[in-house]
Amino acid sequence: MTLRDTFGLIGALVVAVLGTLIFEAIGFPSAPLTGSAAAVSLAALFGLPIKMPVWLRTTAFVLLGINIGSSVTRDMLASALAWPVTIAILAVSLCVSLQICRIGLQRWMRFSARDSVLAAAPGHLSYVLALSLSGNGQTSRIAIVQSIRVLFLTLCVPVLVSTVFGATGVELMPEHPLALWQLALLVGVTLAVGVVFDRLNVPAAYLLAGIFCSAAGHIFALTPGRPPEEATFVAFLVMGTLIGSRFVGQKLADLKLDFLAGLWVTGVNVVITLIAIGISMQIMGLSPALLIVAFAPGGVEAMAAIAVTLGLDPAFVAAHHVMRLMILTVLMPLALSRARPT
Repeated sequence: MTLRDTFGLIGALVVAVLGTLIFEAIGFPSAPLTGSAAAVSLAALFGLPIKMPVWLRTTAFVLLGINIGSSVTRDMLASALAWPVTIAILAVSLCVSLQICRIGLQRWMRFSARDSVLAAAPGHLSYVLALSLSGNGQTSRIAIVQSIRVLFLTLCVPVLVSTVFGATGVELMPEHPLALWQLALLVGVTLAVGVVFDRLNVPAAYLLAGIFCSAAGHIFALTPGRPPEEATFVAFLVMGTLIGSRFVGQKLADLKLDFLAGLWVTGVNVVITLIAIGISMQIMGLSPALLIVAFAPGGVEAMAAIAVTLGLDPAFVAAHHVMRLMILTVLMPLALSRARPT
């Protein structure tokens, strides 16, 4: 990183902290995540240069994964017997949402056939952008649409779940923090497993490595306890900064049509998701708050973080978001191969 990049990153983190303090003062849920995302997004639009180093992003994902994994219990794993039904419903909703969004983007928002498929994807942002770059697509437009979707859901899901359903963030985490040597050991093992996952092209490799290692350590009583609150705060803060950094280099005048496209994609995803949630509630009798976060077409990291802070089952949420990534990994190339002008 250059000196300019370093100062830009420091500035972004300061803005993220200020956003967090403001959101905490007004009682906004998941303030370290939502406040930082909102504040950094505005700062990025007004010209703040932000370049997130890989090591900092990886550290945040590792800490978040460890945080999520520490809340996994044997009872939560036993509930996996019910998950295939809701995952099947999720898969159908993804296909329907992708098709409806694609048609609207191509017909009304001046997206090409290929770009409309990529911009319509309900998640898997890094994979979608890689596909766009490989095909010389309008990657900046796709990134804006996708980032609006993630930002909207990151800001709105905590409010909806906490105010309507009364979820809190105090029920799932172990009472005692990990000792520093336990945390250091867990981070080291997670990094090693994350490297393996990354080479195997596992989505969100370091996040999933953290969940896996922490859950195993917690279930077998090797690393009981939760990460220190300071570590969790930093992880959420960095993640919010990452979300906001997607708007770097964009100008307000150029965002109008892409903003409308982002609202279209977000709106369609929300409607289809609510229908899928209603069906799942009728069939499985699960909590609407849990289903909203698990089915929300946002990033796995953001929604898993929200699950932890709102006291919902993070294993259920993470399983559904990871399956969404896996489904999209297969679905997107198929949809691109069938993309035709309308």
